[in-house]
Amino acid sequence: MARIAVIGAGMGSLAAAARLATGGHRVAVYERAQTYGGGVGRYERDGFAFDTGPGLLHLPAVYRDLFVKTGKETLERTVELVQVDPASRHLLPDGTGFALPNASRAGVVAALDEAFGAGAGERWSEVMNRARAVWEVTRRPLLEDTLAADTGPLGRDPYPARRGLFGRGSARTLAEVGRRELKHPGLVSLLAGYVLAYGYDPGTAPASAAVLPYMEQTFGSWYVGGGLRALADAVYERCLARGVEFHFGAEVADVVEKDGRAVGVELADGTLADADTVVRGTPRDPLPVDLARFTVLLALRGPRPAGTAHRTIVHGADSAHDGRPGTGAPTVAVLRPEDARLRPDDGHEAVTLTVTVPAQGPVDWTAEGYADAFADRVVEVAEAAIPGLSERILWREVRTPADTERQTGFRGGAVPGPALAGASGAYLRTGNRARAEGLYLVGGSAHPGGGLAHAGMSGAIVADLIAGGPGGSR
Repeated sequence: MARIAVIGAGMGSLAAAARLATGGHRVAVYERAQTYGGGVGRYERDGFAFDTGPGLLHLPAVYRDLFVKTGKETLERTVELVQVDPASRHLLPDGTGFALPNASRAGVVAALDEAFGAGAGERWSEVMNRARAVWEVTRRPLLEDTLAADTGPLGRDPYPARRGLFGRGSARTLAEVGRRELKHPGLVSLLAGYVLAYGYDPGTAPASAAVLPYMEQTFGSWYVGGGLRALADAVYERCLARGVEFHFGAEVADVVEKDGRAVGVELADGTLADADTVVRGTPRDPLPVDLARFTVLLALRGPRPAGTAHRTIVHGADSAHDGRPGTGAPTVAVLRPEDARLRPDDGHEAVTLTVTVPAQGPVDWTAEGYADAFADRVVEVAEAAIPGLSERILWREVRTPADTERQTGFRGGAVPGPALAGASGAYLRTGNRARAEGLYLVGGSAHPGGGLAHAGMSGAIVADLIAGGPGGSR
């Protein structure tokens, strides 16, 4: 079987490595950091533990398939997988609050009617029905199959034009979908919040981005016991069980090519590692510097109250926030998992606050005092979800886009979002086959884009291509 060198140990790389090793290939992973998981990191201090990347898992079927295809132990027997309910609680600037049940269309309609009046839930449901049409059209070419040579069809937005009293009309951006079809400012803010969470600005993201809340509300939100880092641990252990060889602290300087074919990798120290095939799971061609995440990790004194929602969204500005004073309140996601493994005892609580912000570059998050001042504002906003928050803080850890850039190598700390159809292909990622023969691309900067589920799909596509298949994750 082939010798395969995998560059990087992010989730897409791990997913590809596990599948390839199961197929009998000799797989070696080269990672510049001292650990695996890429953006799925963990921070521990004084008995507290925090995910430093995603906090919830969507489309868990992707990882169920990975574990079924690579061993006897299923995903559920390997990690604790818990469906979060309610999926989210929402607090609007006018004081309106409501909670949305997990994966229940009827429950969401009822909750929105109660919050905003009769008919609000139906308007939301109509948008989700149009998003379902996007899902049905794009699921295979945009997510499950390798990117076609002709991407023209995916450059056209599949979000259906709305038929109504004033005839046909097509919304070009998600913000237009909100204004024209949802109308109520609370519903508009709800839609914008979903897309901001994926690192996209509703004002520029195509209308097809409505598929993101559709996917979440249809397939549910899941928490991994011990935090999402436990999923990275499980995939890494599966790789080891299949015989994958890991080299940490081994930065790859270049892919070695001969006669137009990848034949190995050269490490930063000059070491050459021969391979028949190379899988690159690290960014090479920089993505556009767009949006990133600003995170505040909070160690709190006092217990987590019973009945607390796992995730609360405190809505502010319906766009990315640059941290400047006088620009309104940011939208803050407050994660409060009920998990004893994340705190020293029941008299304390570990809380994560996350905001979508411009990447490092357009904003200098390293400027003296800038990040700390913005963290103060984020904590102040989060007080709406956690009354008395400031008085409970034992300590905090602030993570900026500049920190993410150092950790992951993505320029500006930009967190790649999932691929989207429309906008003339601006939201598509690089195909999984590289220019050189024998070189494949996986992970957030490759098709089908960023996010845990998409990384797993990317790994499946690449493994299938190397095995001689058409490149499908089904």
